[in-house]
Amino acid sequence: MKSRCFLPRALGVFCLPFALIVSAIGSPALPIHPVSSTVTPFAPPRMFYADPASTPNQRTKDPSVVRFRDRYWMYYSVWTDPTHTAIGIATSENLLDWRPQGFLPLEGSVEADGVAAPGALVLHGRLHLFYQSYSPRDFGGASILHAWSDDGIHFTRNPTNPIVRPRHPDGKPYAWSNGRAIDAEAYVIGDSLFLYYASRDPSGRRQIIGASRAPLVSALRRGDWETLSPDGPLLQPKVPTPLDPPVLDLGWEGDCIEAASMIHHQGLHYLFYAGNYNKAPQQIGVAVSTDGIHFRRLNQGRPILERGQPGTWNHDESGHPGAFLDTDGRAYLFYQGCNQRLDPPLDWHLSMVPLKWHAVPGQPDLPLPDFEALAR
Repeated sequence: MKSRCFLPRALGVFCLPFALIVSAIGSPALPIHPVSSTVTPFAPPRMFYADPASTPNQRTKDPSVVRFRDRYWMYYSVWTDPTHTAIGIATSENLLDWRPQGFLPLEGSVEADGVAAPGALVLHGRLHLFYQSYSPRDFGGASILHAWSDDGIHFTRNPTNPIVRPRHPDGKPYAWSNGRAIDAEAYVIGDSLFLYYASRDPSGRRQIIGASRAPLVSALRRGDWETLSPDGPLLQPKVPTPLDPPVLDLGWEGDCIEAASMIHHQGLHYLFYAGNYNKAPQQIGVAVSTDGIHFRRLNQGRPILERGQPGTWNHDESGHPGAFLDTDGRAYLFYQGCNQRLDPPLDWHLSMVPLKWHAVPGQPDLPLPDFEALAR
């Protein structure tokens, strides 16, 4: 049985003697709404969550999950009114059933216009949260903020917020970016903390992925970060990387790659990403790297997690991945979905599928549903 190998530029050869298999969670045959002549019934997945305090319609997006203090914590985007976002908090004992724990209160002028899209990370026994601000409220003004907590609910802000945005010290955007940064994802590689984010090209039309890093021993203040993408994005939609195979199917990515979410396995770094804009439809792809900077798309460039079929809860999208590696080595992929064609329309909810690693060659696939993998 041969391994699948490729040659990263200036990195040497590494092999993929296994395939990443995503196991879709089954759905109990129960409608989420009472069946009537004005309601479209559908079968929700076993893990199906929306924050009841989010308005309108319990809209809940952008999940990020960690294990902290003997329980699971999920951070996500909520709406305090139809035009302003905040960060919601929920806890769970089993990854399936979640209890809302309130919202992260806004603090200071940098958060005055709302925050969203958190990326959570436990580092040195403390929970760190990286998230985007919309202040000042202009298209290119979004930037990455940082806060930390000893209990998962009460957070201390980094006094140098915002800490990361794709701009030079004088405030001028990098040549490849319009200067905004959203969808933060913090991930440890060696003695550095990598911070991935989504930006836009100078025209504001195409969403792309950039990154910075800081020493783990630093205070993670604004001056501690160095850019990893000074000359161009790490990933951009429908544009192959130097490591990509020659034939790819990238049309599904549309004009957007965003929401990077990282997980490691057998010495390799996997980046799950959302391709295409929300409801376009957005679906989830995956790429792999030896160094967290140079990536190769897997699955022939096709999405690893597609939107649902017509009539399902996630027909409009399966988007914004949140990869989570538990302390027992099991891995899960949280994501958001919605279906505005249902009656009544279903706004964004959150769900999850387990990730399984198999020592066989090949590419990602979607096998039969598997509930038992989540039994605890």
